[in-house]
Amino acid sequence: MNKIVNINLGGYPFTIDEDAYANLRNYLNTLHTHFQTSEGADEIMYDIEVRLAELFTENKGGQDIINLKNLNDAISIMGTPADFGAAIDEEVPLSSAKTKAKKARRSKTGRRLFRDPDDKVIGGVCSGLSAYFGISDPLWLRIFALILIFTGGIAVIPYIILMIIVPEATSSADKLAMKGEPINIDTIAKTVKDEVEDLVDRGSETLNSTFNSKKKPMKDHLGFAQVYPKGFLF
Repeated sequence: MNKIVNINLGGYPFTIDEDAYANLRNYLNTLHTHFQTSEGADEIMYDIEVRLAELFTENKGGQDIINLKNLNDAISIMGTPADFGAAIDEEVPLSSAKTKAKKARRSKTGRRLFRDPDDKVIGGVCSGLSAYFGISDPLWLRIFALILIFTGGIAVIPYIILMIIVPEATSSADKLAMKGEPINIDTIAKTVKDEVEDLVDRGSETLNSTFNSKKKPMKDHLGFAQVYPKGFLF
């Protein structure tokens, strides 16, 4: 009889069957081993976990329990360890994901509106709108907003409303979605590494305060794990 496991992935609770759990654990451990010497390794792993949690939530199809198909569908988007030269655990069931992984990873996603915390003057609204509409330099929107402000204050209320209702891009996945870029292991790792390099340029104190303020993944990358016989009623 298959068992089910309660896990915490990127801060989100899931119920997953025992086979999928074992392979998800191997997958994350493989990624952890690969990135453990990289700058911002904990941040990379946390953002990968959050993205996997989002994919599980989007693709459950009304199911309550995550299975191997759900896992392989997520891996086909995120990418397999072999795609970036990581050592592969033979237990990880990636063969069915490999055939469509590269195509899925190359495809762009639709842009989502966020406030950009990395290029902000006040709240990051103009830089977020620039990214959403594909404007390379947010300076033009800022100038337009200032003109509206000084010619009657028309832009003040809309700006305040957008600051309140538009979320800030806090994770690598948010920043990639803001630009309509693919969200996978490679792009998440690159975004975090670029952020680390930028913070290093600004000074080590800024680097430490920024990364210490962010939630880190638990060491085993799956939080708590409680095992039950399949069909157990919670």
